[in-house]
Amino acid sequence: MNRVFVAGCGFSGLAVARLFHRSGWEVIGGTHSRESAASLQGKPFRVLSVNICDRDALGSAAELQGMDVVIHCASSGRGGVDQYRAVYLEGARNLAEVLAPKKLVFTSSTSVYAQVGGEWVDEESDAAPPRETGQVLLETERLVCALGGVAARLAGIYGPSRSVLLRKFLSGDARIEGDGLRWINQVHREDIASALFCLASQGAQGVFNVNDDAPLPQREIYAWLATRFQKELPPAGPIDYDRKRGWTNKRVSNAKLRRLGWAPQFPSFFDAVERDLGLIEGA
Repeated sequence: MNRVFVAGCGFSGLAVARLFHRSGWEVIGGTHSRESAASLQGKPFRVLSVNICDRDALGSAAELQGMDVVIHCASSGRGGVDQYRAVYLEGARNLAEVLAPKKLVFTSSTSVYAQVGGEWVDEESDAAPPRETGQVLLETERLVCALGGVAARLAGIYGPSRSVLLRKFLSGDARIEGDGLRWINQVHREDIASALFCLASQGAQGVFNVNDDAPLPQREIYAWLATRFQKELPPAGPIDYDRKRGWTNKRVSNAKLRRLGWAPQFPSFFDAVERDLGLIEGA
């Protein structure tokens, strides 16, 4: 039986662990805190409290040795560049060197693409993030790929009980930034899970974008939501250039991942709003 360790059983990681378990893998999940691990007891797979920034802690976890796949889904939380470096770069290094899995998969971000002209980007496009946080992600990608692993660049994550766009719209806090033509790239957490399973089980290597099929202009999203929920279109507001990973405007292609046979369950955000009841209930 294949074995996988999902380091970071949070919003996306838990969906990843569930899918691997349903697919017949032996799964061990990992969380940073004991409280989080305790809250996940009763799942059909084991969940351990282990700090991936602590090499000794990883080395002493005998059950984590001999993994076929390790998936680095751990989050830096709201930390800055130092936390990014500790969790992402050093965390990935520790997972690779201490656990020595056959395959390491790192969940990065499409924020490493700094394009601002609305152009399409793929894995061959220039990645030159202006912020230090993005630069740490890119450095981690290079480390993982040099070891024969996978860097999965995730677009904006949403799913049951979590959609910033929908929450802001329904609460009346949404604003159309500038002309509203900035492209929004998103991916549902269930599609993240299926993408990571595809990448791990097929032995892929290198960088892959994980994005739905339909990047959308912000104004188009809010106009559709206004019609769908019979509400007013949000008012205009200033552009927020002070984003943690920098302001960008691009359309992310998932063609490389699709060539492996992957296809999203929710091809666009609109599909998810219509079909994922948990998305609306939690907004």
